[in-house]
Amino acid sequence: MLGQRLVKWFGAKRQVELYCCSVENESVIPDVNYQQLDIGEKKQVKKIFSEFYPDVVINAAAYTNVDGCESNKETAWKINVTGVENIAKYSLVSDAHFIHISTDYVFDGTDGPYDENAKPNPISYYGRTKLAGENAILSSKVKNTIVRTNVLYGVAKYGRPDFVKWVVNSLRNGQEIRIVSDQINNPTFIDDLVQSISKMIDFDKTGIYNIAGKELMTRYEFVIKIADYFELDTGLISKILTKDLNQPAPRPLKSGLIILKAVTELGYKPTNTTESFRLMKKELNL
Repeated sequence: MLGQRLVKWFGAKRQVELYCCSVENESVIPDVNYQQLDIGEKKQVKKIFSEFYPDVVINAAAYTNVDGCESNKETAWKINVTGVENIAKYSLVSDAHFIHISTDYVFDGTDGPYDENAKPNPISYYGRTKLAGENAILSSKVKNTIVRTNVLYGVAKYGRPDFVKWVVNSLRNGQEIRIVSDQINNPTFIDDLVQSISKMIDFDKTGIYNIAGKELMTRYEFVIKIADYFELDTGLISKILTKDLNQPAPRPLKSGLIILKAVTELGYKPTNTTESFRLMKKELNL
């Protein structure tokens, strides 16, 4: 989802030469300069860098299946750590600015929301791999910006639907959905994240930045907001606790990210949920 919106944003800028890579054989987005790439394979990463020699590298790739990480640890490590090490290595060689997307799952979710200086303490294998990826970047000495975010939603024209579209489609089809009421986050509108990344490049910002929404809420409260905006039946939404799901990986419960640094240094102004739903409805004809 994030990759698609990054391509749309930077592809519209005349002064930007864009080179897109992903593990898929073909790009889901038509008419882009594209090359298949497995970031976990060092030789492939080296080849891409030698062909394009980028000024800026944005890594939106990750193995984000939190439960899948528990059973596919080798794959999770290859993508979330080894892949990041490879990109960092050749970004350093190319003197490129490496912008990497990380997550609030580097925290344990006992005392959120968290600022950029909070001490990480991941409780899932996914969280541990994402923290290891961050540490690989920091130890590589590459010029870098680490962007932590949480609960991404927004327009995704290709691939699986985002969380908002999934809720809307489910409720419109009369399906009952169970939503956790004990996970707290500040959901992030993808276009806000994209524009923030653009500002980090323009302002030459390095270090760790939290980019998220301004409304801290439970996942259940978020779904109620979605249902209310799209005038859907809230009676189909049932409230449950995370433990009721019996998921393989533990989740941070009291999480979320403090965005004061981004507001102060980037002029970051997150879109409120109502406006973001309006924009999604218009573009996706929801």
